[in-house]
Amino acid sequence: MKETEIIERLLEGDEDFKRLYSEHRKLDDTVKELEKKGTLSIDEELEVKRLKKMKLALKDKMEEKIRRVRKSL
Repeated sequence: MKETEIIERLLEGDEDFKRLYSEHRKLDDTVKELEKKGTLSIDEELEVKRLKKMKLALKDKMEEKIRRVRKSL
């Protein structure tokens, strides 16, 4: 099973994965909006770094769920 199929399966049946995925997308959109500004203030740069760390933590949790599904197949 391909990773995209596993993600679709998790999005359909795993509420926690769906929440992680949604939060990750929202953070990604926020980071992109901030980075569009070009030159960021120090506070904005810190916020981008904080958001990216949060995104990475969410991605790690999603990857763990994907690995579990893959192992169970």
